[in-house]
Amino acid sequence: MYADSLNYRDGKKEIGIIPKKGEAMGTCATFSRKYICCRVHVLRTVQNCPFECSYCFLQHYLTDGLTKAVDDTATLMQEVKEKISRQPRRLFRIGTWELGDSLALEEKTGQAAGLVREFARLDNAVLELKTKSDCVEPILGLEHRGKTVVSWSLNTGHVIETEEHLTPSLGSRLQAMGRAAAAGYLIGLHFDPMILYEGWEQGYESLARQVSEAVPHEQIAWISIGSLRFNPAMKKTIENNYPGTRLTCAEMVTGDDGKMRYVKPLRVGMYRHMYAVLKKYISGNPLTYLCMERWDVGCMGQGIRPAS
Repeated sequence: MYADSLNYRDGKKEIGIIPKKGEAMGTCATFSRKYICCRVHVLRTVQNCPFECSYCFLQHYLTDGLTKAVDDTATLMQEVKEKISRQPRRLFRIGTWELGDSLALEEKTGQAAGLVREFARLDNAVLELKTKSDCVEPILGLEHRGKTVVSWSLNTGHVIETEEHLTPSLGSRLQAMGRAAAAGYLIGLHFDPMILYEGWEQGYESLARQVSEAVPHEQIAWISIGSLRFNPAMKKTIENNYPGTRLTCAEMVTGDDGKMRYVKPLRVGMYRHMYAVLKKYISGNPLTYLCMERWDVGCMGQGIRPAS
């Protein structure tokens, strides 16, 4: 845990380049048979993030405040190749965002560009670079062969301004998305976490419309939708680090996985609304799924598909 909010922020100021230690590739840490899961694999290449989202679990999870990036891409890829070779008929989706932002540090590390080059040579794996940044220039000229999906974590302008501190604006993210699409990358969209506030319905409809105008619909690989959730013990951490936030004032319940969420009727209403506006503005019926929700909630989602 962080001793205090000052230590939490100090750790974001410098990047430590470290060697790979132990296993780097694994399954999503939130996998549960009670909850819808996309069964994505993760490659732990970065730790910590320069941004300050008030809801981010890293402020409670990391045992020190340091920002780290693994420098030896060859060793990372050796593990990836060995593991995917065991199931040659399976297509692995592998993301680098579990403990940090995939592209936020790219101008200093060059890590993502190295992985894009490596994944371009693989037959049964796709790399997902999920980010809140607008840093795509280092990867635009690469020969990716369609084996990398560049994804964005997106939220309304209100949420970005009030809860996603130090992150690029929505407009900057959408412009970066357009540049990545023009470079031939498939695009992933993650509307997660959806957050309730006065006027949220209009906010998320506007968001869907703006996204639909930023990227060719045929290049959208998948869309995920989720809502605010956090460990009960993290509530105090959020309040200490971000005393101005209103996130912890909402009515919430503790789920089967131990995380606090909005009550079920509210979540179902949020998902139905988001799915409806996505259908309204985005053509082509891209794969749309709920992230970390119970199956009974997924079944009420008006056509939102399970992720398995």
